[in-house]
Amino acid sequence: MRLAAVALPLLMIAPAFWNGYPLLQWDTGGYLARWYEGYLVPSRSTVFGLYLHYGESFGFWINLAAQSLATLWLLQLTLRVLGLMQTFRFVVISLGLIVSTALPWLASMLLTDIFAGLSVLSLFLLAVGASRISAREKISLFVFTAFAAATHSATLGVLLGLCAAGWMARPFLRQRLPLAGLAQASLAIVAGSLMLVSANYALSGKLAWTPGGYGVAFGRMMQDGIVAQYLNDHCPRERYKLCPYRNELPSTADEFLWGKSMFNTLGRFEGMNEEMGYIVVHSLADYPAWQAGAALRAMGQQLLHVATGEGTNGWIPHTYGIIERYIPAQVAPMRAARQQHWDINFDTINWLHVPVALASMLGLVALLAHALAKRRLDDLTLLAATVTLALLGNAFICGVISGPHDRYGARMVWVATFVVLTALARRFGGDVKA
Repeated sequence: MRLAAVALPLLMIAPAFWNGYPLLQWDTGGYLARWYEGYLVPSRSTVFGLYLHYGESFGFWINLAAQSLATLWLLQLTLRVLGLMQTFRFVVISLGLIVSTALPWLASMLLTDIFAGLSVLSLFLLAVGASRISAREKISLFVFTAFAAATHSATLGVLLGLCAAGWMARPFLRQRLPLAGLAQASLAIVAGSLMLVSANYALSGKLAWTPGGYGVAFGRMMQDGIVAQYLNDHCPRERYKLCPYRNELPSTADEFLWGKSMFNTLGRFEGMNEEMGYIVVHSLADYPAWQAGAALRAMGQQLLHVATGEGTNGWIPHTYGIIERYIPAQVAPMRAARQQHWDINFDTINWLHVPVALASMLGLVALLAHALAKRRLDDLTLLAATVTLALLGNAFICGVISGPHDRYGARMVWVATFVVLTALARRFGGDVKA
């Protein structure tokens, strides 16, 4: 037990130790800059920016320690609420996740993604397991869920959808879904929203939500060809900034928003937000069938995009620039890391991770089908249903708004693997008591 208590937290962030520095992403710099720049930018939570800022003097290793310990805490607490906690079982399941999923890479990274999957577990524990945990654990889960919701709008959207589904299902699941637990879970999301708005006000002086939703959705619609069609239909009559460029639009949203495109020429988000929002809303009305079909395709594609490591490479100049400008003490260790020398390759890893992820989602469906056939509704079945809804919600929000990306799938699908491993442990591991 003592060996596991020391080894598991270290193994959970082993990729960072191997790298020699916390893993970085293109988005990391935008979060880091929030403390220093004092204004809001699209899709960059000030709450997560503050979280990173307080870890700067520790080389961000304290952030990774918190992520590792929070992950293991939620895994063991979930097993305990399910009545399956036993040291050997916990160690085996944890090692299985470390080896076969993106989890340790997420925990080793300075990015919001680790909190997407963890928040699904914490919300489930608040809603379903409140009667089996202590008051201190309830408070900790409440704070953690609120913080996770505040780190990214997509995470908050998934959690909000889960709570809405919970309220709709409660008349049929009265004893399994306590009113007090569901209310606590819902209030945690409200607290997360207030946390985000408060942090935005404290850093920018604006009482506002994090901007950027329309811009990201616009990029996905442009990628599907909807924006070009809308401009071709309307530019003869209406004057849009994009009309002169309607035949030169990039083929991908990433190239439009983050590359060297006319988006920069036209003032980026500040200069284009109003026009992009107008086109997004009116194209929904003009092409409802096209939009619905594109949304369903994007959602389906997102469910299959689950590879580990998207964006975790050496090409992150924005993040390098932010660290060099605002945190010069971190430049030397950052530059010495393997990632900055392009020494990370996920091809071999994904020979294992992708099949495990896809098999885990199929396993969830099989688990739910078996429970339905047996008319069995226990807590593990509820967890499987919760994770299934979370995966669908995540695929809808991320795929439809941002377009399918492996990063969005990998940050959530490991929870499916956890549920399947737990079900297998219950089926074949016996009922060993903790």
